[in-house]
Amino acid sequence: MLSVVENCFSPRTAAFFDLDKTVIAKSSTLTFSKSFYQGGLINRRAVLRTAYTQFVFLAGGADHDQMERMREYLSALCKGWNVQQVKEIVAETLHDLIDPIIYDEAATLIEEHHTAGRDVVIVSTSGAEVVEPIGELLGADRVVATRMVVGDDGCFTGEIEYYAYGPTKAEAVRALAVSEGYDLSRCYAYSDSATDVPMLESVGHPHAVNPDRALRREATLREWPILVFNRPVRLKQRLPTFSMPPRPALVAAAAVGAAAVTAGLVWYASRRRSVGVALPG
Repeated sequence: MLSVVENCFSPRTAAFFDLDKTVIAKSSTLTFSKSFYQGGLINRRAVLRTAYTQFVFLAGGADHDQMERMREYLSALCKGWNVQQVKEIVAETLHDLIDPIIYDEAATLIEEHHTAGRDVVIVSTSGAEVVEPIGELLGADRVVATRMVVGDDGCFTGEIEYYAYGPTKAEAVRALAVSEGYDLSRCYAYSDSATDVPMLESVGHPHAVNPDRALRREATLREWPILVFNRPVRLKQRLPTFSMPPRPALVAAAAVGAAAVTAGLVWYASRRRSVGVALPG
């Protein structure tokens, strides 16, 4: 249990949470596939394919190459989507789709970190249009998420502006530490994926949550705590135990400043240009 409240004269601290399979039980992006179908953004075949992708993701059977292929597919799929329509669909279905799959254990941790005086930051590879509303629902103080290029017509071009994945997450965490005055040696981080090792090792208190095989092995070698979250619960069922601060999530993709964005773009430039809507993060 986190019971120590940060001293007001101590450096600021934060808890960094990956989102998919760490705070929520599924992929945040893929969870909205049925809603996107009903909104006319995708066809039935695409719904079936994203359902299969969700299954592979949840089963933990996707290696790096498979993840790349999944991202390429979703990038091509969302090209031409109207951004405002996507935001409206997410807003309309957020509580029905996301609220029931939030891990009770994660909600408790978020509450305890806030009580201890720490900021809560969601750091996700999924797109900002999905992650930002979820961050607000959770009462997060900041959000770092993948941002896609939007054309003059208000639609996604299929290209990426900022990719919150792997080493880029760690860059964003370090940039936030500079801009917000966080003492990373006293900060916490939580993730289920080995791709987030750079983020986990950048803080003093890393935790593996429902880890994949590679992260479990790494966490065991480094003696990081391994947590098991398996109780999805609606937030309203936890009230008044869980108190969501009446403040909107702040978009850290802007707050982290040019340093993190530049680092993300440099890292991304070495990868395939077709990557777009990100999967699990």
